[in-house]
Amino acid sequence: MTPQDGTGGPGPGVSNSVTGGRIEQLVQARQVTVNFPAPQRESVTPRQIQPLRRAFVNRSVELAALTEVLTAVGHGPGPSIVAFTGLGGVGKTELIAQWAAREREQFPDGDLYADLAAIRHEGAVDLGEVLGRFLRALQVEKEYIPDTVAERGALFRSITKGRRLLVFLDNVEQPAEVRALLPGDGLVVVAGRRRLEHLALDGAQVLTVPPLTTGAGSELVRTWLGAGRGTAEEVAELVTRCGGMPLALNAVGSQLIGRRQLTVRRVMAALADRPRQDGVDDALEAVYAGLPEPARGLYHLIGVLPGARFTRELLQVVAGGPAGGAGGPDEPDEPDGMVDPADPVDPALDDLLAAHLIDELPVAGEAPEDPAEDRFGCHDLVRRHAARRAAEALGAARIAAVQHRLLDYYLHRTALADRSFGERFRLQEPPATGLLTDRAPDLDWLERESATILVLLRAAAAQGRHGAVWRLCESLWPLYHGRKLYADWIEAHELGVEAARWDARPDAEIRMRNQLARAHYELGDHELAARQLALAGELLPLVSDSRLAGMLRESQGLLCLAQGRTEAAVAMFTEAREANAGDTHGIVVQSYNLAQALLAVAGPAEPAAASEEALAAALAEADRAAELAERTDDQVMIMRLGVLRGRIHQALGDPDTAIARLTAAADLALRLGHRFKADQALELLAALAERVGDTELARTSRERIRALRDAAGVLPGEA
Repeated sequence: MTPQDGTGGPGPGVSNSVTGGRIEQLVQARQVTVNFPAPQRESVTPRQIQPLRRAFVNRSVELAALTEVLTAVGHGPGPSIVAFTGLGGVGKTELIAQWAAREREQFPDGDLYADLAAIRHEGAVDLGEVLGRFLRALQVEKEYIPDTVAERGALFRSITKGRRLLVFLDNVEQPAEVRALLPGDGLVVVAGRRRLEHLALDGAQVLTVPPLTTGAGSELVRTWLGAGRGTAEEVAELVTRCGGMPLALNAVGSQLIGRRQLTVRRVMAALADRPRQDGVDDALEAVYAGLPEPARGLYHLIGVLPGARFTRELLQVVAGGPAGGAGGPDEPDEPDGMVDPADPVDPALDDLLAAHLIDELPVAGEAPEDPAEDRFGCHDLVRRHAARRAAEALGAARIAAVQHRLLDYYLHRTALADRSFGERFRLQEPPATGLLTDRAPDLDWLERESATILVLLRAAAAQGRHGAVWRLCESLWPLYHGRKLYADWIEAHELGVEAARWDARPDAEIRMRNQLARAHYELGDHELAARQLALAGELLPLVSDSRLAGMLRESQGLLCLAQGRTEAAVAMFTEAREANAGDTHGIVVQSYNLAQALLAVAGPAEPAAASEEALAAALAEADRAAELAERTDDQVMIMRLGVLRGRIHQALGDPDTAIARLTAAADLALRLGHRFKADQALELLAALAERVGDTELARTSRERIRALRDAAGVLPGEA
């Protein structure tokens, strides 16, 4: 975009044609003609529910209940709900997944899945995080996703109204968790170990999934065993010893399938030699005893992992093998009880898969190109058993060594991810190359690993690895700021603050408190945000890098603006700009902020009430910033400044220039792919057109807004 006058854009009386992308719609904006590319939306139906196993016993009662509820979908107000409760390992998740696969055609708008156990922290679930994931799966663009749980829930209900959508909420503990995640329409299926009778108040049908009967369990065994390797009585006794639990039966069954000479009688004899515990533990002990030594070693390592989801690469890292580099100085040379670090983990991984101790997790969408990114998981009962075995086989020193490698792996990967999002001020050095893997993960990888990373942060803080804690927090900024995982964001940075203090790094403490304050600021908790910023400000005399002061003053300026303290905001942004001397982009950003603050000082955008002096100062700052942005081809800031300058010209009583600025900004936003910013510009344009009586421009702008919101996935569904 080339400036047509001294202010970096078209002035009154200048006719321009600004084009970009495929030309489909034409907007006449007084004397400015802009060709808007029509927004495109790629339609992708989310399919997140995938069964893990082919062998499945026909649970006719439970399947019939689901099918009965299905007939009511769409015939009443709101979604239909059915909840299944039962013991861990009884097969609730597989039951629902199998049914969903069979009835997929009944849900043309897709299916969504959330495992609440995977993101439960100290008994609580960040429901906003779950809603954010659902909204993104439904192709809502990130800029349109609100900050608060209430707003996200309202948007989720709005866009799912009238849709035939299946939502599966796994490992639910409280009815309130379900109520916050209800769509506008469709079917919600809930699974949990606790009794959820109170969901009946929401119209839910609540059923208990019992262990398999002897007949049903025998049928499951026969599906993979066939005849001739055990009598009906022996198979029935096996089902009884496993407590009728599909998890246990599948684990024991893997032995029978893999060893053709093994009979049910011999398996029962081995079980009889062990102290009787419960069905699942008995089965897991029997399977563990039959594992080859490398598979046992990998099983131990899985017991040390902080989460029940992992990749092939991560297993190789904790084994200390090729992907993990050299071990720490305190690590033993001999790999007793572990995978040999010189060997790939694939053979042992295959043994655990064959034993049904772990599962390869289905991938929603395209499979990863690199096999190292293949994802696996295990039932939490299996993981607990693996953890007990790991404690016995490895001992505290080896477990600490594994945890050390784990933390180093995530430090490296998150630093690579952070660097891939562009240049910004960082305290830590760039990650070393040639270690672990040099592939930069994306934001989806960071979000998938967020629960694991938080567990590692807690462990690292407890172990005194303070430098690692604050560095990991610094690298997580793109995740927390981009995906708004507020519960994780706040807890992680509270740990980061303490770690920086223990590490005697006032610069890191300022950074941690600033990032923590931004979470509170976005959540509207201005008092907590102000407290963190004040504590950070007290540390500024201890540091020499002026960028830290600039970063802090920017956050304080944003907070002042939100509190209506406009004069204070002007002072803060002025200091922030001075601190960015020598950084062209930083100067442009802080000049933009300063112009916004000056516009706020002027008051409501009405010429009669506005302060001419403040408006003139705001325009001068914005114009200078736009000129600098033009010189450096900073397209994003040119776009943002275009919207701001349009607002200033509107406040000055110059609608023609305001319309020109806003139209050009909307066009540039679309060409850059910033639909949300284009939406903002068009909203201002439509309101201004209505005010000056330009009905055609107002109508066309409203049509464009609707098209944008449709493409962004936020138009309400039809009842």
